[in-house]
Amino acid sequence: MRKIITLISLLFVAGYSVGQALTTPPSGDNQKSRVTQFIGPVEVTIAYSSPDVHGPNGEDRTGKIWGEVAHFGFIDQGFGPSKAAPWRAGANENTVFTVSHDVKIEGKELKAGTYGLFLAVAKEGPYTWIFSKNHTSWGSYFYDPKEDALRVEVMPLEAPHKEWLTYGFEDKLPSSAKGYLRWEKKRIPFKIEVPNVNEIYVSKMREELRSATGFKQENWITAAQFCAQNKINLDEALTWVDMSVSNPFIGVENFTTYQTRAMILQAMGKEADANAVMDKAIKDPSATVQAIHQYGRTLLNGGKKEKALEIFKYNAQKYPQEKFTPNVGLARGYTAMGDKKNAIKHWELALKNIPEDQKQFLPQYEAEVKKLKEGK
Repeated sequence: MRKIITLISLLFVAGYSVGQALTTPPSGDNQKSRVTQFIGPVEVTIAYSSPDVHGPNGEDRTGKIWGEVAHFGFIDQGFGPSKAAPWRAGANENTVFTVSHDVKIEGKELKAGTYGLFLAVAKEGPYTWIFSKNHTSWGSYFYDPKEDALRVEVMPLEAPHKEWLTYGFEDKLPSSAKGYLRWEKKRIPFKIEVPNVNEIYVSKMREELRSATGFKQENWITAAQFCAQNKINLDEALTWVDMSVSNPFIGVENFTTYQTRAMILQAMGKEADANAVMDKAIKDPSATVQAIHQYGRTLLNGGKKEKALEIFKYNAQKYPQEKFTPNVGLARGYTAMGDKKNAIKHWELALKNIPEDQKQFLPQYEAEVKKLKEGK
């Protein structure tokens, strides 16, 4: 007996409750659920308990969900200090909304963090989503408007019947998504936006480049190219290219580093400097026939047909043994210049030397030649 009392005393000292609850099915069999969506690098999670339309005893509550189970407005639920509580937007404990970075909900700012998610249901007009700083309570019995972090109004939408209350995400774009609650015959959405998504990417890249990730040249180049493509953080992007070259462990100057530097300069509006760097790039030993060809295609797509033709001519001169790609480039360059005779000549040379992996595109190439010959 003395041993049992001693053991119980030790458990209390260690912080354990002798009457600790067993793991049992959730109240009302409302199973716990969790859904996560990434918006770029931003993680959004909604954790909730999921009741069904038929209720814990199997009674059909169709037509009695909105306005009854999910009560209208703010009410005294008869328990807890709150005399004006919204619906808990789920079952059992708080429905919990967690976001890893600052976002906008329906155009209004919400800081990174974890929130209790409530919903004020209206008889008519918009419903109100409430993001509360209190996310640890049971239901909305302890709701306090002073703890509101954000309220947004949205219009509820009619939807096909959904037996189990479900949260999800839709309209997933690079910098936004729509969260929604679906239950019975309604869907209540809310738009989540990450207006600075590219800045967050850059911040993560900066942090990762200081780790083992930074011991791979390609990662510095990828980060710099991302900045160039999105015209963001351009000054630092140039230093990242320089690091990819000067680092004694990984650094080497090659076509890709030159090209990346030129991309950044172009994004800065320094076109002459970018062209000078690309002239170095195509002369570098690492510049492949395909790399030079793609540079020419980029110039062509940008309306710089004279410069593009110059690059295609250089590619043919640098790689005289290559009979397909340089001739395709010249054919496209002469076509852009309106020189059909030379364009046809180089198309025919290219098609006589078409490699196996390009034969699937032969009908398209032949169609281009045909258009030239027909004067179209």
